[in-house]
Amino acid sequence: MVVGSGNPDADLMFVGEAPGATEDETGVPFVGRAGQLLDSLLEGIGLSRDQVFIANVLKCRPPGNRDPQAAEIEACQGYLAEQVSLVRPRLVCTLGNFATKLISGSPDGISTVHGVVQQVEFAGVPFTLYPVFHPAAALYTRAMLGTLQDDFARIPELIGTSAPVAVAAAPAAADDASSQMGLF
Repeated sequence: MVVGSGNPDADLMFVGEAPGATEDETGVPFVGRAGQLLDSLLEGIGLSRDQVFIANVLKCRPPGNRDPQAAEIEACQGYLAEQVSLVRPRLVCTLGNFATKLISGSPDGISTVHGVVQQVEFAGVPFTLYPVFHPAAALYTRAMLGTLQDDFARIPELIGTSAPVAVAAAPAAADDASSQMGLF
C-alpha cells in the first residue's frame, strides 16, 4: 500500500491517481519519473516535498497499471477522505482526471477544468481546489510541460504566499498518531 507522505500540517495537498511501479516498490507516492517532475515543478515555485502532503485516490497499484475502476475508487475514497480530514489543507491540487472528478464531485475532465480554481468541500473540509494535469502527461507530451509550469506558478498565490512556504515541524506525538492512523 502507498498511503501518502509529507507534512501532516501542510497548507497544500496534492492528490494523484494511483501508485505506479516505483511507488509500489517503495511505498512512497510520486517517486518515479512523474514524481521527479513533480519535485522539479515544486522547486520551480520555491517549495519542496517536505512542505506539502502527497496522496493518491487509490492506495494500491491497479493490475497492469490500468486506469482505476469505479469500485476501486469507491473502496479507497474513505482513506482519502480521512487524509483530507487529518491534514486539513487550504489548497488541494488534483493531478489528472480521476482525482479531479472525485474531489470536485463533477464529471468534468481535466482538459475542461485544469487551472480553474473552485471552492469545494470534501470529507467535511472546505478548501480551494486547483486541478492541473498529471505530471505524467508532460512525460508523454513534452508540450504539456509549459502548461504545467504555468499552472504551478499560480500555487504560491493560491496558498497566500509569494515566498516559499515555511516548513512547520510536526510534534513527535502527532507524527506517531498520524502513523498509527495510516496517514503515512
